[in-house]
Amino acid sequence: MKKKIIIVDDHEVVRLGLKSLLDQYPQYEVVSEASSANEAIQQVKDFEPDIVLMDIRLPGKSGIEACEEIKKTKPEVQVIMLTSYAEDDMLFSAIKAGASGYVLKQINSEGLIQSLEAVAKGGGSLDPAVTQRVFQEVRRAVREEEASSFSSLSHQEKLVLKLVSEGKTNKEIAQVLFLGEGTVRNYVSSILSKLDVSNRAEAAAYAVEHSLKNYL
Repeated sequence: MKKKIIIVDDHEVVRLGLKSLLDQYPQYEVVSEASSANEAIQQVKDFEPDIVLMDIRLPGKSGIEACEEIKKTKPEVQVIMLTSYAEDDMLFSAIKAGASGYVLKQINSEGLIQSLEAVAKGGGSLDPAVTQRVFQEVRRAVREEEASSFSSLSHQEKLVLKLVSEGKTNKEIAQVLFLGEGTVRNYVSSILSKLDVSNRAEAAAYAVEHSLKNYL
């Protein structure tokens, strides 16, 4: 079955170029064109496309806002965002809005068709020029989340937790950190309370899972 596509761009020449390209591929059918976000939202309701190929920068409401509305009412519709610039804020806003693809207009015809094929199969597609930025952002977000996992602990408590995760007893921890055994016991009790875990084993597992060693 042909995949039905709506092309959304405020420049007629761009729409004509994309339609001319897609007309060469029998697996795709351009069922409509729109020049604004509101037109696109209405046409999705009228034509029930499989894919919307949409410019991010549109007059009035942006393509990202349109994507968000489309995904709320028609979550099965896949949206590929088109843009002339590799802007990080636009990229991540598009992903959050539910876009399945993010493609720079500088892409060649083969690259665009590959993106369409990936999205048509239920996958996602990012322009190679922005893929590395996504991975960097994901890694940064993971690091921030892990760091926040220990934000309630003092530096000394983190040191104690690290030694707990290594299987050391209170006596052994006291010797390593030059503390009294009672002091260590108090630290461990405080750690369990702050991390909302029941015992040392759970605290140790938490420390390993959230990579405590990276924050000491």
